[in-house]
Parts: sequence; structure tokens; C-alpha cells
Amino acid sequence: MAKRAASFICQVCGAVHSRWQGRCDSCGAWNSIVQEEASGGSVPPAQRANRKGRLIALESLSGTSEDAPRVIVGISEMDRVAGGGLVPGSVLLIGGDPGIGKSTLLIQASAALANAGHRIIYVSGEEAVAQVRLRAERLGLAGAAVELAAETNVEDIVATLSEGRKPALVVIDSIQTMWTDTVESAPGTVTQVRSSAQILIRYAKRMGAAVILVGHVTKDGQIAGPRVVEHMVDAVLSFEGDGAHQFRILRAQKNRFGPTDEIGVFEMTGLGLREVANPSELFLSNRDRGAPGTAVYAGMEGTRPVLVEIQALVVPTSLGTPRRAVVGWDPSRLSMVLAVLEARCGVKLGAHDVHLNVAGGFRITEPAADLAVAAALVSSLSGAVLPPDAVYFGEVSLTGAVRPVPHTPARLKEAAKLGFNRAVAPEGKKEREKGAMNDKTTGDKATGDKAGRESADAGLAVETVASLGDIVASIASRAPRRGRPQESVERASEEG
Repeated sequence: MAKRAASFICQVCGAVHSRWQGRCDSCGAWNSIVQEEASGGSVPPAQRANRKGRLIALESLSGTSEDAPRVIVGISEMDRVAGGGLVPGSVLLIGGDPGIGKSTLLIQASAALANAGHRIIYVSGEEAVAQVRLRAERLGLAGAAVELAAETNVEDIVATLSEGRKPALVVIDSIQTMWTDTVESAPGTVTQVRSSAQILIRYAKRMGAAVILVGHVTKDGQIAGPRVVEHMVDAVLSFEGDGAHQFRILRAQKNRFGPTDEIGVFEMTGLGLREVANPSELFLSNRDRGAPGTAVYAGMEGTRPVLVEIQALVVPTSLGTPRRAVVGWDPSRLSMVLAVLEARCGVKLGAHDVHLNVAGGFRITEPAADLAVAAALVSSLSGAVLPPDAVYFGEVSLTGAVRPVPHTPARLKEAAKLGFNRAVAPEGKKEREKGAMNDKTTGDKATGDKAGRESADAGLAVETVASLGDIVASIASRAPRRGRPQESVERASEEG
């Protein structure tokens, strides 16, 4: 009998090597290459029967298409992220840190669908059935008609799922524990994860059942295993949160049946995850209105406006290289804003440590937070307290100009709903064009008319700014007249 071929596969990126080595040439990971035996059921190409392909029908781009049917979970925050519900035959991959609440969310979703009359099957490869029952009892969901199983063999799972009434949802917790007979390697390896996921995806497409796969994450927050699994599934969801805070965020990173920038906000309680209908109130709770260095940012997450507090602390450094500590924002973006403040506005921050934090553990990804971050930094440096009833949003360019951002009416409407009276925002595109074509009087009138219209629509006054220097000058005018940091900001505003 011919000797089986062995391959060496990187468990991080899935690259195949001819021999073992300490470092993967593709991704650079150390000690990630594992020897895996080739499938014993493979047949040499010379022994395969010559099979001719069948003709397939080709269609044109034009034609009518119906929206994909949805299975409403009943948890509105999860339905929002999924695009309005689960699509039958779709496969979702959800990842998150250990203990963040993935199993809690899925058992609640399974119970909600089971109470609606659907057949739900929950397969756990990490916990026994008794452990899943204990979690359901703690959450008050023991009466839900959810069918449980503790199994890791994919062939046995698919055979069980094919019996009886077709399930509406199948939960596999987790894909890293699954294994198939067609691959001779340990569970959790790249080959096993890829092969097991492929079998489950093929079942979902053939039977029309929605399948949710739970994935482990690495220390960098990426879903463990080969990236090809993320390409194979229809949606990739990330369940994020911080152990120091009670709220959790369900974020869509990929979705073939819905938007990829929606978020769902939950609060972890003793009875499980509770939906947060208005996240802005949660993120702005217990904020200090009279402290310098805090600014309220009006952001957008998908179609939902979210207001969060930006906290900045600027102190003189005692080190040769000042510190730049960021939590909840892009450190490269902070470096750019600091450079623009120093180069375009004359605010000297090279001898100060800068600490920036997004309150509540929220993570901001859009560049519209540049203006709020700059306002918080200047406020902390000068000691001036920003108006507690104002929100800030706008993108800062390298020239110091404040660029307009989309969804301005939605941001203003959310700010007015939470009791804010004014907003500091960039000028719109039309106002810039009018200001360039007309004289200063006409341009000021156009800007005032625009601000008046937005104020009437949203219920709050809008102060438009064209450059970052306007914000620095406005904050410096309210700074107390003592201390060296305040003098540097006032001098910078006078020079500007």
C-alpha cells in the first residue's frame, strides 16, 4: 500500500508547506505549522472515471427578483444586524471573546424562535446537555421547546438533522470542536474546520435551514481558523464588549442579505442579555458636565445615530517621548489630529502626554469623530469647559479644514431628542460652493439660512465651522486666564 502523503498546514492562515518550519512564510506566525495527514478516502486521478459535465442554464442580468424570506427571531437588535431576520438556507458565523455572552445570546434567540412554533436544534460541542440546561434555567427559558445535543461528529449531526421536521435554526457551538471522518487530523485544525464548515454549509443550502456557527477568536480578536470559512458563510457577526462594562455590541462584518455597518446593543444582566433600544442614553449616563476635556460626539452606526462622550486628558510629560494612550479610537487617527492641531493651529502638544478614551467602552470607526476629539483635546489643554448642551461631529483634513460628513439630519435629530440645544458641525457642500461664488455677505447669509433650516428641523441651533482654527479660538476664549497651558492655546488662537 502506498504511503499516505502528509502536509504541514499553518493553523493561522491555512498556508500549506512541504516541511515543518518554525515560522510561516505567508503570515509570519511562529509555531503555527502542524502536520496533517491527507484524506484516506481520496482516489488517485488516474483511477477516476471520466465524467462529462452537464450543461447549465445561463440567465441575463435583467429580470425580477424577490426579496429573500426572513425568519424573525424576535430579538429586535439581532434582527436589525442580520438585516431584518434570518434567511432560510443561510449560514452565519459569530465570534467573540470567551465569556462575552455568545452562548447566552444564542440560547435566548433559540428560545424565542421555539416559542414562536419553529423547530430549533442546539448542538454543543463544548458543554454537556446538563450545562446548557442550567444556563436555560438561570435565564428562565427552561420551558422553551429547544432540542439539545452534545456531539462533535459532523456526519452524525447532519444525519440527525435530516430526520423529522426541517429545523428553522441550527446552532453549532462551536465550529472549532467539530470533526469529520473524511479528514485525519485533530479537531480545531485548519483542515478539520474547513471541511466541517463545508459539510454544514452544504446541508443548510440543501435543506433550507438557517445555521449559526460559533467561532473562537485569537488574542488579536480575529476569528480563529482559516479565513476561507469567513468567505464561505453568508454573514460574519462579531459580539464585542468589555468585561468592565455591562453592555455588549453585536456588529456585522459581512452580510450577503443586509447591511454591514449595523450594530445591536445589549446589556448583560443577571437574567441574560437585555436589548438597549436607545444606546445613546446608556453611553451618556453618569457623564461629568462640568469637567474640561469632555465632548459629546454625534456618530452613526449603520442607520442608527449614537451619541457617546469623548474624554481627553492632556498633562505635561515627564518622559523623553510623550505617551499617546487611546481606548476606543484609532491611534493613527489621533496622531493625525495632534499633528494638524500643532501644524495648522499652533497648539503645542509635543511636551504633553495625551490620553483619549471613549466613555462606556464603545469603539468608534468613522472619521466624523475628528472634530469632537480635537475639541476635547483643546478643552483639556486649556482648562475650558465645553458647553454641556452641545454635540460635535466633522472630519478634519490635513489642511485644517473641517469636511462635511453624511447623515447630518439624523445626527441632529438624535441630539435634539436627548435634550441637546446646539451642535457644532462642518459647513455643507452647497454652503461652500455658495461661499466661493458669492461675496462674504451672501455667503454668510446662505450659511445662516442653512443653519436656521437645520435648527428648525431638528430643534437645536447649528454652529457651522470651516476650519479647525475656529474651534480652537472659540474654546480659548472661554479658558481661564491662568496657567501656562491656557496661555499657549490663547497665543495660538491669536496667531491664527
